[in-house]
Amino acid sequence: MVKVTVPATTANLGPGFDTLGLALNLYNTYTFEEINEGLVFEGCPDKYKNIENLVYQSFAKTAKLLGKNLEKNSYGLKITMDTHIPVSRGLGSSSACIVGGVFGANALLKGNLSKDELFKIAVEIEGHPDNVAPAVYGGLTAAIVENGVYSVKYSISDKIKFCALIPDFETSTHEARKILPSIVSFKDAIFNVSRTAVLLKALEEGNFELISVSLKDMLHQQYRKTLISEYDEVKKICLENGSHAFFISGSGPTLMNITNDPDFIKNMENSTRYLKNKWDIKFLNADRSGVIIK
Repeated sequence: MVKVTVPATTANLGPGFDTLGLALNLYNTYTFEEINEGLVFEGCPDKYKNIENLVYQSFAKTAKLLGKNLEKNSYGLKITMDTHIPVSRGLGSSSACIVGGVFGANALLKGNLSKDELFKIAVEIEGHPDNVAPAVYGGLTAAIVENGVYSVKYSISDKIKFCALIPDFETSTHEARKILPSIVSFKDAIFNVSRTAVLLKALEEGNFELISVSLKDMLHQQYRKTLISEYDEVKKICLENGSHAFFISGSGPTLMNITNDPDFIKNMENSTRYLKNKWDIKFLNADRSGVIIK
């Protein structure tokens, strides 16, 4: 039996579109057990209890790379899921499934692939590295794809607290990407590049003034906010209650704040109670370990 724990992730962090990602202390745990025959799922809705399950698909693809074709062999597998990352909310639920399946297969089948090799497999399945990198390595990461995939890890100050507002509705990552323009202005590109460079140092130092200035974006949030109900109202409430910085988590609809105010959640709960949608408000810290296998 193998147990794999994977953190939630928030991607982009404002100007770092499709590049930056951060692991958060909200987790999914996947347990893999060999059984006599069949495929058994526990802990997930019935609609996911089939071979299309993303955890299983990732497990099977990794198993094939390790020389074990699950479709041809009568391999019995039980996958138990203890999930706390909300689905389709911009907190890396699909990356968590993929990383769980990839690392679970390598551990259960006694593969000898390294963490870096497993990272590349997970990125190939996911299609982009911004959520996968922090899920694997933990902390604050930047990743690029150029004849392969590369990732680096940055320090992040312990002073920084993240407060997520997670709504009771989903958004489609496909729709959130389709709404983006195919061409951006030179001015907007410079705006994001300059702020991304400053943001990384500001997060390392815990400099809230610099974070507030640099965690702004001109490439994606102005378009994606149109898919998030009550975006403008929620942003106004957050800023009025002392949020140092406000950004869309991934492609949404979760809205993220950076703060060091211990009363922020209490104030936000009072201020959002009359909104049309229900917003679950959580304080989150950076996870620094990434995926853990036991």
